[in-house]
Amino acid sequence: MSHHRSQPWHLPKRAVAAAGGIVASQSLRAAQLGARVLAAGGNAVDAAVVTGFAVGVAEPWMSGLGGGGYMLVQRAGEPSAQVVDFGMVAPRGLDPADYPLAGSAEDRAADLFDWPRVVGDRNLKGAASVAVPGQVDGMRLALERFGSIAWRDALAPAIALAEEGLAVDWFTALGIAVAARELAEFEAARAVFLPDGLPPTPGPDGAPRRLPLGRLAHTLRRLAEAGGRDFYEGAIAESIVREVRAAGGCLDHADLKAYRATIRPALEIPYRGLTVSAAPGLTAGPTLARVLNRLEAALPIGREPDVPDAAAYRTYAEVLHDAYTERFATMGHANETASPSCTTHISVVDSAGTMVALTQTLLSRFGSKLLLPETGILMNNGIMWFDPQPGRPNSLAPGRRPLSNMCPVIIGRRAEDGAEEAAPWLALGASGGRRILPAVAQILSFLVDFRLPLEAAFHQPRLDASGEPAVTVDDRLPEAVFEAVAAALPARRGALSVYPVLFASPNAVLREAGRNAGMADIASPWSGAVAADAAGKSGLTSDLSTEDCRSRRMTRPPA
Repeated sequence: MSHHRSQPWHLPKRAVAAAGGIVASQSLRAAQLGARVLAAGGNAVDAAVVTGFAVGVAEPWMSGLGGGGYMLVQRAGEPSAQVVDFGMVAPRGLDPADYPLAGSAEDRAADLFDWPRVVGDRNLKGAASVAVPGQVDGMRLALERFGSIAWRDALAPAIALAEEGLAVDWFTALGIAVAARELAEFEAARAVFLPDGLPPTPGPDGAPRRLPLGRLAHTLRRLAEAGGRDFYEGAIAESIVREVRAAGGCLDHADLKAYRATIRPALEIPYRGLTVSAAPGLTAGPTLARVLNRLEAALPIGREPDVPDAAAYRTYAEVLHDAYTERFATMGHANETASPSCTTHISVVDSAGTMVALTQTLLSRFGSKLLLPETGILMNNGIMWFDPQPGRPNSLAPGRRPLSNMCPVIIGRRAEDGAEEAAPWLALGASGGRRILPAVAQILSFLVDFRLPLEAAFHQPRLDASGEPAVTVDDRLPEAVFEAVAAALPARRGALSVYPVLFASPNAVLREAGRNAGMADIASPWSGAVAADAAGKSGLTSDLSTEDCRSRRMTRPPA
């Protein structure tokens, strides 16, 4: 029997190169707003915070005030990166007994993780799935420690976006439609995202219509005036707790008041004489360390061809497969299933060379689907990160942090043996659940091991080996690659497409010889990199000095 296959699109994107700063984001509009901050003299952290708040409004299904994440920062001239940890935490009043399994072990949940189903899907959607959000405090702490602009200025672009409303083009319509069944279950979310009970569509002339976002602009204005801790200790906190508890959740005032984002040293992973900095702890960082350690030993470099061959892809598949087997056994997230991308990543470099890699999320698409009418905040469903079965590495527990797949990284030079001053070289990350790590590892390898230019590395097809029964091999790769992978592990073909996202959605910025380059996901119609030099001129990705980037090989920096 023949299988339906869509014809893949071939929509190449060009890297952006400039002497000034660059912001790369899954939302081109948000990236432009961040780049304007750089153009006005702000630093990379200022731009990342502005872009992070803006993308939460522009892509509400991905991230927002009700979510959490991780930010890596490495300032120019500093030898190491630091991590702003604003991950979500289970409420202290959470009782695992309130999440009874629905039936047999074969009755599985139908979202990001293939956990046994919980009665009423309480861990997936609604108020009982809400964890303590860290987004606002993470942005507050990052700006206070590393930024240079005022808090209210950091929120101003997001406020303007919220006042405009959500622009509905075909990609917005798709983003809402794939979650429409569950959005329809929640009155406030239905009222905002499903006008007339159906997903919105753009106007017949192609001009986007606007969806009002309820009280979100008002809340952002309040946050700008009252300060970030108002979200945790002030009027906004009062409203959040009141509405979440009224809807059946256990989040309380003490949970919010006690929440603090933290700054700690990055996990440093040596690779080919470079230092790969990642978030430590309950992230994909420790698993990335295992992957890179294996790749350095197993993947020959300095030989032809200058792009990965069949043997290299087989090595990628085997190393990633083994790393995920270990991850599932020791850290959790076994049986995580395919799902739409529901996270966002932002990479920033400024003119001085400071870099930021920021990944933020609501977890599932539209998080818990619980939109709070008083504030317009869409809440996360961080409880879904936990295994509902007791006695597992990642089991539900009150006050506990769950294991996440986020993997923002910064790769830096090392000032040793008379080499040049330590400096960040590349900021990289992606969205896409457990598919994030394979994408980050392969792009890093393309750049370092095969010395591909940034643009070429993003166009080089990838595979995904992240614990599913079969390795997914990009349709664009030759048959020899597929056969090599299939000889080692079960394999299937998959297309690079807008939906579903089978190979994650990455973006990156790179600095070499005093110049910067940026690149965004080639498959997404919204993603883009924007140079500060061009930020005030248009909303489109700048091709300023692109030929300089395309005509020469971006090599890895010397150790």
